[in-house]
Formats: sequence, C-alpha cells, structure tokens
Amino acid sequence: VGAVLTLLSVLLILLTFPFTAWSCVQVVLEFERAVIFRLGRVVKGSAKGPGLIWFIPWLDVVQKVDLRTFSVYIYPQQVLTADSVPLLVDMVVFYRVVDPTLWFTRVQNGCDATHWLVQATLRAALGAHTLTDLLTQWPSIATRMEEVLHSGSRPWGVQVQRVELRDLKLPISLQRSLASEAEAERTARATMIVAEGEVKASRTLREAASQLSPVALRLRYLQTLASVDSTSIIHDTSKKMKKSFLEHIQ
Repeated sequence: VGAVLTLLSVLLILLTFPFTAWSCVQVVLEFERAVIFRLGRVVKGSAKGPGLIWFIPWLDVVQKVDLRTFSVYIYPQQVLTADSVPLLVDMVVFYRVVDPTLWFTRVQNGCDATHWLVQATLRAALGAHTLTDLLTQWPSIATRMEEVLHSGSRPWGVQVQRVELRDLKLPISLQRSLASEAEAERTARATMIVAEGEVKASRTLREAASQLSPVALRLRYLQTLASVDSTSIIHDTSKKMKKSFLEHIQ
C-alpha cells in the first residue's frame, strides 16, 4: 500500500508541476539535519541535509534537529558524599546530537532525557566519593562521569563532550571547621620554622663558644654591651678575670 501511494503521489506531483513544486521542498541549514517519516516509517538512508530536500507533503513528515553543541545547566543539587557530607553542587554538561534518526526514534524528548540522565549520574558519582576525593581528584571524576553519560545517552544518538563543575558549596559549619583546621596548620608550621631557627642559632653559638677562650668571650661580651644604647655598663672586675686578662695580654 505504501509503495502504491508513493507512486501515485509522485505521478500527481509530476502532473501538477510546477504548481506543487514549492510545497515539496524544504531548506535544511548547514548545522541541521532532517529525518523524513513516510507513512510513519523513517525513509531509508541517513538524515538529509544540508541544502534543499525533496519530500511528499501529504505523505511525509519532516523533523529537523540541530547538530550544534548544547549545554545543560544543572541547578544546585543537594548531594550527600560517601563520608556523609552534604554538598550543594551545580554543573554544566555540553553535548551534541550525532545520530538524528536515533534522536527522534529512541526517545520521546532527547533534551529532557539527557537532563535527567545528567542529574542521576551526578548524584551517583558524587555520592561514591568522599569530600577529600572531590576536592583533589575532580578531573578524574569528571572524566569518569563523561564516560558514564556518553554510554548512557548513546542509545538516543547523543555524544557528551564535557562536564564542568560550576560551584561546590559546603555547609557553613563545615567551612568554619576547615578554616580553623587550616589556621591551626599554618600556626603549627610557623612554630616549627621558628623552633628550627632557634635550634640552628643555638648550635652556631655553641660552636663559636667552643672555639673562643674565656678572655675572648669576655671581650665579645663587652663589645656587645657597648653596642647597646644604654647609659651605664656593669661588668665583672673580679681578680680572677683581671688575672686571666693580663695573662692573655702577656
């Protein structure tokens, strides 16, 4: 029956040409492809376009699809990580249609299906990792999500190109805890640096003291006192010190 109707329609178009010619063509843009359904069935062959395409207006239904890259924005979602940390995450997924026929025949609404698939994948992926993993290993996690999304959307002719994390918000209490932990770590590091400096200084002084005689140490002490801005200097003038000083001079 379909072949007979198609043949009769073609004969009618030829008999009424050129009056029916304008209604038998459509323009498909460079970034579009057209899928033709004739009597409910997809016309054999790949999607049509770009350029002018021919169809039978009373038998065919022409469906066009845009092949450019689309972006799906996932509004902030409440996600629980593997270590039970609640996060507020929003992200963007970029995809494009690579098979127009599957896009129209395998799913009722490809955009909605892709959107829901992204949400489900986001929850599953983030819920399987701890907060530390998300903060330190996000590139590898995003790559894994792209693979899952691509395999999940392939049946309806979609190719997921990229997954981008826009924002990841922590609870206020957790932000304060992390800030306190970071501050404590910085303070501990500064204390260790100061302690190491004091150890090195004391070691240097000890080595210098081992190489100087008591008289030389005393002279160094007096020089240090002289360099201090003060009005009076008190120093030891014991007989023992004087005797050592005179012996050193002789």
